[in-house]
Amino acid sequence: MAARAEDWRAGGFGVYVHWPFCLAKCPYCDFNSHVRAGVDQDRWRAALVAELRAVAREVPGRAVTSIFFGGGTPSLMPPETVAEVIGTIGAAWTLAERCEITLEANPTSVEAGRFRGYRDAGVNRISIGIQALNDTDLRALGRMHSVAEARAAFDLARSLFDRVSFDLIYARQGQSLAAWEAELGEALRMAADHLSLYQLTIEAGTRFGDLAARGRLRGLPDADLGADLYLATQEICGAAGMPAYEISNHARPGAEGRHNLTYWRSGDYAGVGPGAHGRLTIGGVRWATETTSRPEDWLVAVERGDGGNSNREIVAVEDRAIEMLLMGLRLREGIDLGRYRALSGAELDAGAVGELTAHGLIERHGSSLRATAAGRPVLNHVLKVLVR
Repeated sequence: MAARAEDWRAGGFGVYVHWPFCLAKCPYCDFNSHVRAGVDQDRWRAALVAELRAVAREVPGRAVTSIFFGGGTPSLMPPETVAEVIGTIGAAWTLAERCEITLEANPTSVEAGRFRGYRDAGVNRISIGIQALNDTDLRALGRMHSVAEARAAFDLARSLFDRVSFDLIYARQGQSLAAWEAELGEALRMAADHLSLYQLTIEAGTRFGDLAARGRLRGLPDADLGADLYLATQEICGAAGMPAYEISNHARPGAEGRHNLTYWRSGDYAGVGPGAHGRLTIGGVRWATETTSRPEDWLVAVERGDGGNSNREIVAVEDRAIEMLLMGLRLREGIDLGRYRALSGAELDAGAVGELTAHGLIERHGSSLRATAAGRPVLNHVLKVLVR
């Protein structure tokens, strides 16, 4: 069950900090996010610091290649909290040269002083949850901002940060191919260096999931239109110099999100805050960690000194190899076959590789195996064949 000592280093070491609070719950969102009338900022700041120090005692002496403040809505955090968290991480470990420090923001929680505070705290990359560039669809998605507010937030971010990304959701209710092509062109003209473009998925337990189960969520695209929307996204972004480096993420060369690459390249990452997941190699053993989801329960557990982890399991080597496939084949670069072989102690099934190659779904590229342009839209099928 021991993981190869080199393995996590190939992906780096990141720290994920989860801020679970939002102004409102979006109807499509199945993330661990909560609406609260008030938040005791001092208690939360102290708890995040305590949990970071506890994790650092388990995995000391590491160089942090990325920090990501996710949520929830991290732009509801006071800049002072962000500064103390970054300072704690830098004191507990070492911040690597060119460490990427990202904070997610919603346009409704943006104002100039707060953004300047994040910059002064050490944040060097902002990711804005715009989601749509027309007001009708923003309302349908349950968003609390307008297009004008989104553009103002983006312009402010561009004036303060060298690296800015924003999210859009497509395959929305009533959305035509022509409308998405026009909206995507508008997004590309905004001059971001990174775009996260997600196809709307209907998740159980969300407001949209409940409506869909009752047949009341109308106007969603069928499978053919969904495929056309995806292909148009790839073509338009590629022609604009922002190809997909991962199925849903597009960037100009050099602007790829380093933190998410840690996940997809199977690096180690510490997850801190309610509902955060992590992967930590301790004493040669790879562990999957998960913290308590309910914010109040997590806070009390940390304050008691019990730690925020509600679940911790060893990731067996065979599962580690499968995880490498599941994550790595999402990337355009694919997986390194030598690394896979060293980890799993075996080659991929030659028959499965031959079958998928013959159908044009995967290809060898030097020492790497990667999904082709035809294979990425049907990656679930590719993975089922490879791990059968």
